[in-house]
Parts: sequence; structure tokens; C-alpha cells
Amino acid sequence: MPRISAATNAAQRADTQRRILTAFGELLFTHGLPGLTMTDVARHAGVGRTAVYNYYADIEELLICYALDETERFLAELRDALAAVDNPVERLALYVRTQVEDLSRRHLPPGPAMAAVLSPSSFAKLADHVGELSVMLQAILCDGMAQGYLPAADIGQQAQLIHGTLSSSAARGSNEPAELEARITRTVRFIQLGAGARFDVDGAPVRVR
Repeated sequence: MPRISAATNAAQRADTQRRILTAFGELLFTHGLPGLTMTDVARHAGVGRTAVYNYYADIEELLICYALDETERFLAELRDALAAVDNPVERLALYVRTQVEDLSRRHLPPGPAMAAVLSPSSFAKLADHVGELSVMLQAILCDGMAQGYLPAADIGQQAQLIHGTLSSSAARGSNEPAELEARITRTVRFIQLGAGARFDVDGAPVRVR
């Protein structure tokens, strides 16, 4: 019988772990977190219940690993997308659009609900990770002010207001494609104008000073 190489074994473990995380995300989307069990996840992933426990001790650990995995991938994609855009007002639009799209499709419970089901240490891990989003947004706002495309303001307070608007927009209305796109477009322009951005007749950002 041929021996399984370390590389093959590692790939198989990674594939099993990915199947478990994917199954958990799908169940979170279709059924929600209350009542969700490791047995449900194992059945949906097509693996034995013991296999799930080989990777995750319980639902809380599975939830936090899923949340961190989703957030990491989102952050990497967002960084790459923002790096390709020069104008800070247009980067703000891209940030807002990407956030609303992600929050609208995201399977994760909102922050307060997460805090209710996670231990303080687990929630702190997620909060630290998500804090990177605020750092990104504040860098965009700071750049916009430095280049004269946005008026001077309290960047930390402005970032909080923007994130509150994003969460509200994502939770409001249908995710049917046409309606979602219209809501995203309104949210982008609302946040840009709220931050003090101004545009010429063709819709291009102009310096405010």
C-alpha cells in the first residue's frame, strides 16, 4: 500500500477543514446560529462528527475560526482593490461599496449578537481583527484631507459614523441585485457627501480647498 506523503496529508487536512468551514457558513446563512450543532456541520460537510472535533473543540471555536477566516480573506481582497485606486474620494467609494456588499451577504451575526454567544477572549480576537477595517478607513479619510479632497475633521469620529451607516444600510431592504445596487449607490454618495467630498458636473471628485 503506498504511503501518503506529508504534503498529500497536509493538503487533505486543509481540504477537510475548508469543507467544514464552508458547511458551517452555509448553515449559518440558511438556519442561523441558534440550535446549530457540530453534528449538523459534519453532516452538511460530508465528514464524520469526530473529524469536526479533530479541528474544533466546539461551536464557539468553529464560529470564531470561521469569522476570522472570512475577515482575513475580505481584508486581503479589499487591500488589493484599494491599492489600484489613486483618488481618496474614489477609494472611499470603493471601501463603502465593498463593505455594504460584504455585510449584505455575510453569514456572520452582527457584533452585539457575536458578543452574546462568544466568550470575552474569543470576541476580543475578532474585534482586534475587524479593527483593521477601521485603520483602513481612517487612512483613506486622512489621505483625502491631506490632499484637499475632504475638509479637516475628527477622523476617528467620522470613521465611527461611517461604519454605523454601513451597518444600517446593509441591514435595510432586500438583497435582490437591482435593489442592492441602488442601495449601495445611495450609500456611497451619502457617505462621500457626509465626509465633505465635492464633485464636478461630470461626477469627478474635486478639491474642496
